[in-house]
Parts: sequence; C-alpha cells; structure tokens
Amino acid sequence: MVAFGLVIIGGLNWLLHAFDWNVVDLVLGEGSVLSQAVYVLVGLSAVYLVAMHGKDCKVCKAGGSTGMGGQM
Repeated sequence: MVAFGLVIIGGLNWLLHAFDWNVVDLVLGEGSVLSQAVYVLVGLSAVYLVAMHGKDCKVCKAGGSTGMGGQM
C-alpha cells in the first residue's frame, strides 16, 4: 500500500513537471538530500510493484485474460 502511494505521488509529480512545476523539489528543496530520498523511494516502489505484479494481479492469477479479446 505504501509503495502504491509513493508511485502515485511520483506519477503526479511527473505530470506537474511537464508544466515546469516540481512539487517534491518545491517542498523539500531542489537537489536536497530529502528530495533525492523521495525520488529513490518512489523508484524502489515502482520496482517493487513490478516485481510483485504477477502475485497481486487478479487478471494474471486467472490466466492472463485481459477481457479485450487477447488484444491490448
């Protein structure tokens, strides 16, 4: 649950970054140790979610059917 929250925060930050607004750097200071720690935690959370996807995904457990006729 924590990993999912961190990935959402990272995704929203990337969205805002497209409009030249970086919330993490704004709140924690650009290039600060804290902002770098947040970036590392978000990245590790993404790696964790990718690694755990097959175990947690109901679609993958059911045999991989996407419900889209086999097309994605």
